[in-house]
Amino acid sequence: MAEQEASGLQVLLHTLQSSSDKESILTILKVLGDLLSVGTDRRIHYMISKGGSEALLQTLVDTARTAPPDYDILLPLFRLLAKVGLRDKKIGRKALELEALDVTLILARKNLSHGQNLLHCLWALRVFASSVSMGAMLGINGAMELLFKVITPYTRKRTQAIRAATEVLAALLKSKSNGRRAVNRGYVTSLLGLHQDWHSHDTANAYVQIRRGLLLCLRHIAALRSGREAFLAAQGMEILFSTTQNCLDDKSMEPVISVVLQILRQCYPKSPLPLVTASSAYAFPVPGRITTEPPHDLSEEDFEDDGDDEVDKDSDAEDGKVEDDDLETDVNKLSSKPGLDRPEEELMQYEAMCLELSYSFEELQSKLGDDLNSEKTNHHHIPAAASSKQHCYSKDQSSCGQEREYAVQTSLLCRVKMGRSTVHLGSKKNPGVNLYQNVQSSSLRRDSSESEIPDIQASLKADAWDIDAIFCPRMSASFSNSTRTREAVKVIDKLLQTHLKRVPFHDPYLYMAKARRTSSVVDFKMMAFPDVWGHCPPPTTQPMLERKCGVQRIRIFEDIRRLIQPSDVINKVVFSLDEPWPLQDNASNCLRFFSKFESGNLRKAIQVREFEYDLLVNADVNSTQHQQWFYFKVSGMQAAIPYHFNIINCEKPNSQFNYGMQPTLYSVKEALLGKPTWIRTGHEICYYKNHYRQSTAVAGGASGKCYYTLTFAVTFPHNEDVCYLAYHYPYTYTALMTHLDILEKSVNLKEVYFRQDVLCQTLGGNPCPLVTITAMPESNSDEHLEQFRHRPYQVITARVHPGESNASWVMKGTLEFLVSSDPVARLLRENFIFKIIPMLNPDGVINGNHRCSLSGEDLNRQWLSPSAHLQPTIYHAKGLLYHLSSIGRSPVVFCDFHGHSQKKNVFLYGCSIKETLWQAACTVGTSTILEEVNYRTLPKILDKLAPAFTMSSCSFLVEKSRASTARVVVWREMGVSRSYTMESSYCGCNQGPYQGLQFGTRELEEMGAMFCLGLLILELKSASCSHQLLARAATLLSAEEEALDQHLQR
Repeated sequence: MAEQEASGLQVLLHTLQSSSDKESILTILKVLGDLLSVGTDRRIHYMISKGGSEALLQTLVDTARTAPPDYDILLPLFRLLAKVGLRDKKIGRKALELEALDVTLILARKNLSHGQNLLHCLWALRVFASSVSMGAMLGINGAMELLFKVITPYTRKRTQAIRAATEVLAALLKSKSNGRRAVNRGYVTSLLGLHQDWHSHDTANAYVQIRRGLLLCLRHIAALRSGREAFLAAQGMEILFSTTQNCLDDKSMEPVISVVLQILRQCYPKSPLPLVTASSAYAFPVPGRITTEPPHDLSEEDFEDDGDDEVDKDSDAEDGKVEDDDLETDVNKLSSKPGLDRPEEELMQYEAMCLELSYSFEELQSKLGDDLNSEKTNHHHIPAAASSKQHCYSKDQSSCGQEREYAVQTSLLCRVKMGRSTVHLGSKKNPGVNLYQNVQSSSLRRDSSESEIPDIQASLKADAWDIDAIFCPRMSASFSNSTRTREAVKVIDKLLQTHLKRVPFHDPYLYMAKARRTSSVVDFKMMAFPDVWGHCPPPTTQPMLERKCGVQRIRIFEDIRRLIQPSDVINKVVFSLDEPWPLQDNASNCLRFFSKFESGNLRKAIQVREFEYDLLVNADVNSTQHQQWFYFKVSGMQAAIPYHFNIINCEKPNSQFNYGMQPTLYSVKEALLGKPTWIRTGHEICYYKNHYRQSTAVAGGASGKCYYTLTFAVTFPHNEDVCYLAYHYPYTYTALMTHLDILEKSVNLKEVYFRQDVLCQTLGGNPCPLVTITAMPESNSDEHLEQFRHRPYQVITARVHPGESNASWVMKGTLEFLVSSDPVARLLRENFIFKIIPMLNPDGVINGNHRCSLSGEDLNRQWLSPSAHLQPTIYHAKGLLYHLSSIGRSPVVFCDFHGHSQKKNVFLYGCSIKETLWQAACTVGTSTILEEVNYRTLPKILDKLAPAFTMSSCSFLVEKSRASTARVVVWREMGVSRSYTMESSYCGCNQGPYQGLQFGTRELEEMGAMFCLGLLILELKSASCSHQLLARAATLLSAEEEALDQHLQR
C-alpha cells in the first residue's frame, strides 16, 4: 500500500513538472493542497523526501517565464511553497539552484502595485530567507531596497503585504552583511521613523504585528556594534523608551514591548563597574606567593561588546543539572584508588585527634574533670548564679538542663510520627507580608519596653552614639581601658539587663569574649548587633514571595530612564571601602551603611535617588570574583517608605530571588522590643543581567564577563532604626565558637563524650575546630571500653563555602540534636563516634567571602592534592580521614553540608560508577563492575523522614569538574561508598509539607536533626546491625513504636 502511495505521489509531482496544461496543473496543485491541509507534518516531510520542493520550484520557474506569467497557477503554487518551505530546511538552497530565488524577486518587483500577487511573492521570499546565506544573497540582489518600497508609513491599505514585508526584512537582517548594508544606507533612522509613525497612528493597536516586525528589524541590526552605534546616534533609546511608557500595562502590546526591551538592553552602552579595581578591597599576603599589582578596570574602549540577547526567564534554570560531556567516563579513574598524597608517617599526628581510641575510662574521666577547671574552657558560659558583674544570665534563665530541654521539647521520632514535622505556616494570602508590620502597634502596649527604650535612645543621642555603635565595639586590648569604652560597656549592660530575650545556646558576653580572639584581615573593630544579641526563629514560616508580573521589566526600564533622563540622578557615593572615611554626613538626607564587621560584605553604596541605592559587594579576598554574599548595616531610614536597593555586581546567571526567595532583615529596635529575629523581607524582587562588564584586561584577554543585578525594595518597620540586611541568615565563626563552648557546658558529662580539638590553624591564624561526640562508656570494664573504642565513625563537615550560611544552620541542628536527651540521639551516641568539622573555611566566613579562602581558592576544589601551607583545613581534614582509613575505621557515612542557590528543597549528591557510565551512554566495562546500591539507601530514608528533603533532586553522577571535591575524593581514595554532599536551598521547598514556604533557621536546624535520624535508621536497616542495637532501639523508643516500625520495613 505504501509503495502505491509513493508511486501515486511521484506520478503527481512528475506530471506537475512536465505538464503544460493549465487545468492539469491546477488540479494537481489542488490535490496536493488538500493532502497537506489535513493530518500532521509527517505528510509534508514525506512530500519533501520525494522531491516535492524541487517539483514546486521548477513549476514556479517554468510558469513565471511564460509570457505573460499565469497568476492563476502562481498564487496556489506560492501558497504551497510557503507551507512546504517552513518544514524544508534546504528550501533556500534549492530555490537558488533552480533560479527560483531570482524569479520570485523579479515577480515581486513587477507586482508592487498589485497587492495579492505581491503578498504571495513575499510569503515565498520569507521562507527562502530563513537561511542566513540565502538572505545574504537576496540582500546582494536588492531585496531590501524592494522591501522598503512596500513598507510605507501608516496606512490601512495593503496591511497584509506590509506585515509580510517587515517579516521578510527581519529575516534578511539576520545576515551580518545585510545588517552592515542597512547601517550604511541609513535604514536604522528609517525604521525608527516608521516605528514612530505606526505607533502614533495605530491607537487601536490593530497592527501590532507590523510594529513588532519593524522592531525585529532593529533588533537584528543591533546585533552588530555598528548597528548599536547607529541606533544610539539616531536617539533610538529615547524614541523606544518614550513610545512604550504609556502602554506597559496593555497586554495586547506584549509582542511590541518584549522586543523593545530586548533592543534597549542590547544597545545600553556597556561599562565597567564603578570600582577602582576588580580585586577585593581586602588583601592578604599568602605565604610563598608573590604579590602583584591588582588589575585596574579600564575605560569603555577596553570592552568587548557582545550585544547578546537575554529573554526573561520564568522557570528555574538549575545549575545542578550535569552536562553529559562533563561526566567522567574513564573507568580506571572511576574505579582506581590513588595512593597517599603524603608520607605515611605523617598520619601519626592524627592519633591526638582520636583520643577516644586510646583513653582508659579513668584517664578520660580525669581529663574531663581537669578540663572543667581549666582556663581554656572557663569562659562566660551559662552560669548557675546571677551576677551582672560577671556578665551572665539570671539563674532561672540559664541552667544547662533548660538548654537541653529547649532543644528537644518532643522527641524527633514523635515529630516524624505527627506528620513529618510541625509546620508553622505564614499567611499564604499575602506572601509579601512583613512580620514586623504588626510590631509597632503591639509594642505600644508593652509598658516596660515602651518606657525604657526612649530613655536609652535619648541617652545615646546625648552622647552622640547610636545603639549599634555603642553595643558593638570588640573592646580589644588596645582600647579596652578607654573612658568611652567603659561607658559603652555600662550601656551594654543596661540594655542586656532590661531588654535581652533569652536565645537558646547563645550568650552575648561569651560571644564578645570570643570575638576578641577572632582574627580578620583588616582587624574588624566592631561586631554586628544581631550576632551579639542573638536570633530566635520567627513564630511562623514565611511563604515564598509571589512574583509581581512585570517587575523585572519595570526595573530595566528604570535603568534605561537613568541613562536617558539623568537630571534626577544623585549619583553620590555614601559608603566605600576604597575611599577615605567618613563619606557619610549624619545630617544628610541619605541612609548610612556599614559592613566592616565579621562576615560583613558591602564594598560601596551609591545614592541614586532619594530612596534608591546602587550597592556593590566585595569580591573574595585575593580574588576578582565570587560576588554574591552580602551582609551590611543600614540606618537613618524613615518608616513606611519603600527603599530600593540594587546590588549591581552579582555573578551567577540566575537566582532563586527570581522564584520566591527574599533576603533577610534584622531590626535592632525590634530586638529591643523582644523580637530578636532575622526575617525574610523585601518586595519587587528580581534578578537580571545588567549593562556592566568586566574589562578584557581583568578577564585575561577574553571577552569580559557579565554582571547581574539583584534589586529589591524594603519598607523598614521603624524611623531611625538600625537594621541589617543579608543574602541569607548569617552565621559567623564567632557564633560557632560560642555555640561549641555552650554546648560543651550543657552536656551531661556522665552520659555524653563531647570533645573540642583544634584541627589546625587557618591561614588567617584562627583555630579550625574539630568536635567529637559519642556516649561515655557505661563503666571502665574491658567489655564496655571495647564497645566504646570499636564504635564505627560518622564524619560530617560543613561551610567550606563561606556564603553558604544555611549549611551552618543545618550543622547547628545536627550538633544540638546529637548532645540532646532525645532517645534517638542517645542511641546514636551509644553506637557511633561522630567526628564533625563544623566550619572548613573559618577565614572565608570571617572576612565575608562567598566562595574562597584567603588564598583566593575554592577549598572544595583542593581535595585531590591539598597543601598544608595554602589549604591547611582541607589538608588536615583529608589527613584525619586517611588516618581513620589506615586503621580500618573509615566512616560509615561522610557528608559535607552545603547550600544551593539555584534549586529548591534539600537533596544529596553521591557517587556511582554505573550510574555515571549509564548516563553518559558508555557501556564499556560496565558488565565487569561490581557496585552495591547502598549509596541510595540514606537519601531514600531521608525522603520519607524529612519534610524538606526530596529524592527527585538527588544525583549520583561523578563529573570531571567535581573530581577534586570532598565527596568524590573521599569516595575514591578512602573507599567510602556513602560519601555525600548535602545541599540545602537558600530559598525553600516546592514539594512536601513545606511546599511554597521559604526556609527559616528552624527548618534548617530540623534538617540537621533529621539527618541524624536517617543515620540511625540506615544502621537499623543494614544487614550488619546487631540484635543488641535492635533490642536497645525497641526498648528506648517504645513510645514511638509505630514510627519506628514504619521506617524499619526491610
